[in-house]
Amino acid sequence: MSVNTNKEAPSDLEAVMPDPAAVAPERQAGARAQGSPAWLLLVYRVPSEPTRLRAAVWRKLRNLGAIYMQNSAAAMPRTAQSERAMRALRNEIVESMSGKAFLINSTSIIGETDLVEMFNEARNDEYEEILDKCRDFHAGVEKEVREEHFTYGELEENEEDLVKLKGWYQKVKARDMLGASLADKVSDALADCAATLEEFAARVYEADSAAL
Repeated sequence: MSVNTNKEAPSDLEAVMPDPAAVAPERQAGARAQGSPAWLLLVYRVPSEPTRLRAAVWRKLRNLGAIYMQNSAAAMPRTAQSERAMRALRNEIVESMSGKAFLINSTSIIGETDLVEMFNEARNDEYEEILDKCRDFHAGVEKEVREEHFTYGELEENEEDLVKLKGWYQKVKARDMLGASLADKVSDALADCAATLEEFAARVYEADSAAL
């Protein structure tokens, strides 16, 4: 069984993305300072040709976790890491794509509640994808059990799949600066996957011992 997580392929801006282990303190101190997040707004224009330029900007903004307010205008909560990443993208648009880009810092938003909801919905959509893959993980292990494929090869493949799922979760969690509602559900689902893997491992060890 193999869990496909191609949607989380690393981008060339990944070097400036926040480390999951370090993002929580900043999320509290930066994005939620005084109960209201500060926002970064990137407004840009790139040449219509080649079309790959627009796609490249869209992909990089998506990898950063930004949300589109309208065409060519994307926002995300301001942190030290997100500002570095957005500055890098803005410079790339101007210097490498011959485009125009403006990075705006806003501390007061009309309709801010809607913007927060949009940002959290985007993270919850990503969390839903992981939950779907967790269900696929359980189904895959159950299939191996039914067919009695208790081999170390199958165990290793399932271990790799779980590592991918955990890595995917950590990337989404790093973008989840405002506390989307499904984060804990995904954490619990991954714990269930780990328990299922341990049970499968026990069956593999049992079959190995019986074969001696």
